[in-house]
Amino acid sequence: MTSPVVPAAVPLAGRGSLRIVAVLAALASSLLLLFLAVPIGKLIGAGGMEGARRLVTDSELRQSMALTALTATAATLIGVVGGTPLAWLLARRSFRGRAVLSAVLDLPLLIPHPVAGIALLLLLGRESAVGGALLTAGLRVVGTPLGIIAAMLFVAAPLFISGAREAFARVDPRFEAVARTLGDPPLRAFLRITLPLSRRGLVASAVVMWARAVSEFGAIVVLTYNPKVASVLSYDRFTSFGLNEALPVAAVLAVLALIPLTALRTLRGADDGAGS
Repeated sequence: MTSPVVPAAVPLAGRGSLRIVAVLAALASSLLLLFLAVPIGKLIGAGGMEGARRLVTDSELRQSMALTALTATAATLIGVVGGTPLAWLLARRSFRGRAVLSAVLDLPLLIPHPVAGIALLLLLGRESAVGGALLTAGLRVVGTPLGIIAAMLFVAAPLFISGAREAFARVDPRFEAVARTLGDPPLRAFLRITLPLSRRGLVASAVVMWARAVSEFGAIVVLTYNPKVASVLSYDRFTSFGLNEALPVAAVLAVLALIPLTALRTLRGADDGAGS
């Protein structure tokens, strides 16, 4: 009978090095957390109350917030409908060009957003074939809420696709195979098995996409400066009147993006606690 292997004791000098590394890692993490959290906290603290007051008194701010929420919701719905099949395809199928397709879908996350706006302008502007055809059909994109939706969709949809892909990948393919052996066609197996099991991940990805769409500026300002979403209004007031006028708009916009993300994390934490 072999004796159990006893791990070698860590030398005292090695333990000291590990403690130093742990302290340095904790210090770096704390500094990063402060760097990420303090600016948002100061923004909301400095302009939150005034922003709430101006939601009542400032009609332009109310209109921009309503436009922001509506266009972000429209972009998210389009992203969910169009992105869900793509996410399932990337999670479940291996095919030639899969890596290229994944890279193309991730590219809008990596390029500067004003560049994304310029690329969309080349596609949807009145001088382009697509933009000209849409204009002939009575649909003007540039300078309208449709341009805002297009910009939000372009920069935020990759976040949904990436999250949905991970949600689908976590569903065991054997469940789908069992449904197929029981006579379900692929679409029915997807609707009855895969979609319910990945629902939480899909909802979380949609919320993240919505919050990203709400906060978009660079691509929107190229396509549609007017009517103004909240991010463009904040920039406009900053350049025209200074920091004090921009603060309330920026604070309300930060809260608008923060609320659904916080609610999502809270609900997921409650679900995890209930399941443990």
